[in-house]
Amino acid sequence: MSSAIIQIVAGISILTNAIIYGIDVFGGVIMKSVLAELDDATMTSVAGWGHYFGDRRLPVAGITGLVSAVVASVISLITAHYAAAAATLVATIALVLWLGLYATAAKPINALQKAVALGGTLPDDARELQTRWDSLLPARISLQTTALVALVVAVALV
Repeated sequence: MSSAIIQIVAGISILTNAIIYGIDVFGGVIMKSVLAELDDATMTSVAGWGHYFGDRRLPVAGITGLVSAVVASVISLITAHYAAAAATLVATIALVLWLGLYATAAKPINALQKAVALGGTLPDDARELQTRWDSLLPARISLQTTALVALVVAVALV
């Protein structure tokens, strides 16, 4: 019974983190190139509106993904599924690092871009801000990939 519970909880984490992973990959593969083709005002407005809606709609997926990874880790540990516990712990660490990167580096840029979209003044360093945001994508994608692979491994191990 504990194996099934771990698999279900880890599966929830996989599904919800896959949402964030997919958006980060889309940002790196598609939107980075799209935004590079736009003038600074349009680029910042498009990015700002994306962040406006994303920051309103995505926290549920991100929080659910992290919490379910932690829960899978705790259940795995308590029920002596140590290999699965190790895998879910790797996923949890990757997700906490992703959240730290988002909160300290990406979110402040999101806020500036959202302000422009909502009628604020375009900052002089708009292109540099977008370049900085884009530079975070490889790390964000790597952390999400690590988390998803670790969660899949955990499901396979129980």
